[in-house]
Amino acid sequence: MAVFAGIFGFAVAAGLVYQSVGSRRGARRHPAPGELIDADGQRLHVLRAGEGSPAVLFESGVGASSVSWTRVLPEIARFARAGAYDRAGLGWSDPAANPRTVDRMLGELRSVAARVAPSQPVVLVGHSFGAFLALVYAARHPASVAGLVLLDPAVEWHDAKGARARVVWGGIQMSRLGGLLARVGVVRASLALLTGGAPGVPRIFVKLFGPAAARTVEHLVGEVRKLPQEVHPQVQELWCQPKCFRGLAQHLAALGEASAAAAGVTTLADLPIVVVSAGDQPPHIVAAQQALARLSTRGRHLTASGSGHWIMFDEPELVVTLVREIVAETRLRGVLRSPCAS
Repeated sequence: MAVFAGIFGFAVAAGLVYQSVGSRRGARRHPAPGELIDADGQRLHVLRAGEGSPAVLFESGVGASSVSWTRVLPEIARFARAGAYDRAGLGWSDPAANPRTVDRMLGELRSVAARVAPSQPVVLVGHSFGAFLALVYAARHPASVAGLVLLDPAVEWHDAKGARARVVWGGIQMSRLGGLLARVGVVRASLALLTGGAPGVPRIFVKLFGPAAARTVEHLVGEVRKLPQEVHPQVQELWCQPKCFRGLAQHLAALGEASAAAAGVTTLADLPIVVVSAGDQPPHIVAAQQALARLSTRGRHLTASGSGHWIMFDEPELVVTLVREIVAETRLRGVLRSPCAS
């Protein structure tokens, strides 16, 4: 027993050293592409590009980062100021200092919006969980939002009971475990093997936790590969960090509150809104997403027939077009309301 304990202790110590050295090397190779700002008491990473009003601000999915917008942000920056940020605990932002609540996340979003577009309303582009935050933010701060583009809002979580509640609980536990494994270098070693041409080793390891976990990881890896190849090492390095797993767990724990807050929005007056459903969503989910578009008299819905859930990966040109239309409509309404236009 003492021998096994010694071997285990040595392995953990070696893993900690491996992780520490790898993290330092990764920080040098993949520094934050944007800047770290103080946002409601948190240091958050914000990436900005372009000029022009209204500004466009991206709100990512539940465990996603600013990298999610790699295919669309540069194109939107050609005609508007654009900004993407990492919520606390994700991407290059600092770990969350407090549990994730809707009020805290919206407070941080408000700080980021003030930095990206001082004294100007923004067009919010929200994906999945991020669509909930964008929707609630628009309802609470209508003067601060010029328009919404909601990409496949995760409306299926409006009634997260029974099996769905167990899925969330399981995701939180797996994320916490992932954080522990990342801390001792197991995640880093597995990803190194995967990208180095030995995919069987990490897959076997993942399958130890069941076929559902294996399928989830395989699916996520497939989605990430749709991003430009040059950002793959960035994504890999981010998910070698225990912080990102803890951040994912914290955001999954806030999913119910965020979903309930979004479901409680009853009107968005005449705010320009586009809600986009993934092409593989079942009819009842599409119907719930269509209902979001009807919150505004200027709302509309469409289906991205060639996309899965990650619409900005599958059809980035569609996202750019829709944002361009919202920006153009906002600019036109600004001219029409201007005293000089009369």
